[in-house]
Amino acid sequence: MRYFLMHKKIEVAMLTIDEINGVISSIDEMYNPEHFPLGVFTKENADRKELNDWWRGRSIPASRNGLQETLEKVGENDIMSLILKSCGLSLSDHYWLKPEKSDIKWEDINFFENDFSEDIGNILFGGEIPEKINFYSPDNTSDGWLKKRWKISNGDRVLIKGGSNPFQQEPFNEVIASRFMKRLGIKCVSYDIIWQDGYPYSICKDFVDNNTELIPAHRLMQMRKKLNHENTYQHFVSCCNEVGLDAIPFLDRMLAVDYIIANEDRHFNNFGLLRDSDTLKFIGFAPIYDNGTSLCFNRNERRFNFYESKPFNTDCNKQAKLITSLEWFDKDKAACILKDIEDILSESVENGFITNERVKQLKNFVEQKLEDLYEER
Repeated sequence: MRYFLMHKKIEVAMLTIDEINGVISSIDEMYNPEHFPLGVFTKENADRKELNDWWRGRSIPASRNGLQETLEKVGENDIMSLILKSCGLSLSDHYWLKPEKSDIKWEDINFFENDFSEDIGNILFGGEIPEKINFYSPDNTSDGWLKKRWKISNGDRVLIKGGSNPFQQEPFNEVIASRFMKRLGIKCVSYDIIWQDGYPYSICKDFVDNNTELIPAHRLMQMRKKLNHENTYQHFVSCCNEVGLDAIPFLDRMLAVDYIIANEDRHFNNFGLLRDSDTLKFIGFAPIYDNGTSLCFNRNERRFNFYESKPFNTDCNKQAKLITSLEWFDKDKAACILKDIEDILSESVENGFITNERVKQLKNFVEQKLEDLYEER
C-alpha cells in the first residue's frame, strides 16, 4: 500500500510499504524533503535504506522480553506490521503514516492530544487478550529491551518501565540517578517508583509534547559522515555546532554522571536534542533520561568493576577524560548520592530483591567513583 510520510501536518513524501513485513519498498514522490528524518535526504536525493533504518528503529526491539509471545497472541508475524496498525505514531516525535486515500488529520489522531488504547500495553505486561484488540497505541513504537508501556494519568502521558532479573534494580536506579542530577542542577527526567503485582516499576512523564520532539544523537549524527580526523565525540560536538548548540557543557555533565553511576547503556539513542517540529529549529538538549542500566544493575558484588561504558569509549576511565571541566560539580551535593542509594534501595531490600550487604557494597563502589572522577580527568 501507499502512504504519505507525514511530519505533523506536513506531507513529506509518498511511500510504498509492504504490509506483510512493513518494509518501505520505494519512495515514490517527495514534497517537503527538508522534513525527512535527519540523514535520509542528502544531495537532492532520499536514501531508501537510511529511511528503512529509521523506520525499523521505531519498532519494539527483538530483544524485548515477551515480544514474540505478544506477537503470537495478537496474530502478527512481524513487529513492523504492528506499527502500521497505529500509523507509526509515537510519543517521542511527530512522524506518522497516512494511508494514501485517507482524510485523517494529525490533530485528530496524535497521542499527545488524543486518547489511545492500552490493549497492547496490557498484553506486553502479561494481561488478558480482549476479544477485539485496539492496536491504536504508542506501545507499538516504544524502544528498549525492558518491559514498558505508556498510560494516561491525570492528563499526562507517562511511561512505566520494569526491571530485570536477578535484582529488579533498574527502576530504583532511575530514581537514584534523577535525584542525584537534580541536586547538581542538571536537567533530567524525574522518576518515581510504583509497584504492580509485587514488582517495582519506574514511572516518568513524557518530556516532549505537541510542539517539540526528540532527535536522538544517532539521528543527528546522520546529518553528515564522520570526517577521517574526527572521533565520535568530535563528530557529535561538530554536528551540534552545525545546528547552533554547544554540546560540551551538556556532555561534561552527562559523562560525569554516567561515570559515577557506572552507566552501561548510554548509546546514541539514549540521549539527544529537542527540536521544534514546525520550524525545524533545535532548541536545546533533551533532559537526561534512561539511566536504569547502571549501578551494577545485574552484577554480583565481585564483578562491580567489570563493565563497559558508552557511547564514546568502552573504557569508562578513558571516556571520563573527555570531560573538559568540573567547575560546576559540587562535591558535597554529589556525596548525597550515598544516602540516596541507602534510602531508595531500602524498599527493594524490604521486598526481598536485594540484600543490605549489596547496598553496602554499592555505596562503597560509588564512593570510590566519586573519588576517582577528578583523577581520571
